[in-house]
Amino acid sequence: QVQLVESGGGLVQPGGSLRLSCAASGIIGSIYYMGWHHQAPGKQRELVATVTRGLNTNYADSVKGRFTISRDNAKNTVYLQMNSLKPEDTALYYCNAVWAGLAYWGQGIQVTVSS
Repeated sequence: QVQLVESGGGLVQPGGSLRLSCAASGIIGSIYYMGWHHQAPGKQRELVATVTRGLNTNYADSVKGRFTISRDNAKNTVYLQMNSLKPEDTALYYCNAVWAGLAYWGQGIQVTVSS
């Protein structure tokens, strides 16, 4: 059974930093695509950043220059380093992965940016 488990969320002041981690288990071999999405209250889930097995990355315009996605293929783990956080970054952050043609999602982790 494939599971994605996120960690590292919490409350941070504007301008602060957080690092999210997502570990995938139950997977044999490597994952083609891993990424992060977020969903703010009353809004649709949106893509934040993605990284392929070959380490090609893609970012939403709103986070370019502030967030960095990375992954450890040996550990099937993806990270999201979030710097210069803004109140509008407040959301539930979801990890996802595409493996063997199927998409898997984590349970979500809360990030709150507030003074």
